[in-house]
Amino acid sequence: MDAIDLSLVELLRGNARLSYAELARQVGLSAPAVHERVGKLEASGAIRGYRADVEPEAIGLGVTALIGIVQDSGGDTDDLLGAIREMPEIESCYFMAGVESFLLKARVGTIAELEQLILRLNRTAGVASTRTGVALSTKWENRPQPLTPPRPVAAP
Repeated sequence: MDAIDLSLVELLRGNARLSYAELARQVGLSAPAVHERVGKLEASGAIRGYRADVEPEAIGLGVTALIGIVQDSGGDTDDLLGAIREMPEIESCYFMAGVESFLLKARVGTIAELEQLILRLNRTAGVASTRTGVALSTKWENRPQPLTPPRPVAAP
């Protein structure tokens, strides 16, 4: 990924609805050249997708919880991940170092719905225990880090 690709990614992270013409204007290339570069970034997986950033409370998801899962030593990780993936309330799943094997970010409408989710998780094969924290408010999330150009590799 060169400096122009990084610039394109940075611009799209700020506003994924920018036209190819506007992207081209900002990076100093033609629109077809930008279209080709963005296509390559998508094909390589560097750009994973585009989505609307929606206020959770506006769509009835006012409760955010972070749930740590301690995996049962005899449980199959792939089966556990498959079961977690089927739970639509789980937005993110991170494999962790430490006591807890996974950290989940869940969004639900009410504390009662969170209670039901935790009960389902605790009944899931491969889960030894859970530990849950409820976010009182969100100060920020999904803040992208500034991108820096790749450093040249020194010759041996």
